[in-house]
Amino acid sequence: MQQISERILLTLWVGGMWVVGPVVTPTLFKMIDDRTLAATIAGQLFTIMSVIGLFCGGLLLISHVWESGKQVFKSWRAWLLLAMLLIIIIGEFVLAPGIVEIREAGMPDDARARFDMLHRSASTLYMMSSLAGLVLVIFGVNSRIASGKQNSTV
Repeated sequence: MQQISERILLTLWVGGMWVVGPVVTPTLFKMIDDRTLAATIAGQLFTIMSVIGLFCGGLLLISHVWESGKQVFKSWRAWLLLAMLLIIIIGEFVLAPGIVEIREAGMPDDARARFDMLHRSASTLYMMSSLAGLVLVIFGVNSRIASGKQNSTV
């Protein structure tokens, strides 16, 4: 059951990230003439993915800690999950508010460089998290589950 739960959580989270980032967002900007509207929709989709990521990633990390106990600190999978969760927090609560603030101010010329830096940082972090998620999809979150050795007491 744990293996199925892990796969479902990873599918929702990582699959969603790969659909929203490289597929839906460029499509929005290609099909909607109003760039402000496209950006608003894209921003909302990234926020939804952040909520999904915090929920799924949090559950996956808790499950991994439960499965691994004190050995969790030696697990690259746990550190990768933690890094992905931190990326979400930075993106959603540090970078996104600055991006929104500048957009809502009408993108003043003196704020353009700051907007570009925030946007590049958010995009880079999102891609790093998407790639890290792909690693977890390939190798699994829990080493026993990933290797096919399930604990019969869990």
